[in-house]
Amino acid sequence: MTETKWKLKEGVELDADVAEEVAKIACALRSLAIYTALACDHEDDPKELQEVVDEGVKAMEKLFD
Repeated sequence: MTETKWKLKEGVELDADVAEEVAKIACALRSLAIYTALACDHEDDPKELQEVVDEGVKAMEKLFD
């Protein structure tokens, strides 16, 4: 297993392999959030995309510090 900067919050229990895969998803979602923030500056109404990304980030924050 590779070293990851994502650490589970206290009280969250996941199998190590599952946690590693969820951390990859979290990293991808964080990258998408950055991309969305940049894209929002150039589009007229990206509200739906922003809402989806925001929901994903909130879910990720429930699991990781």
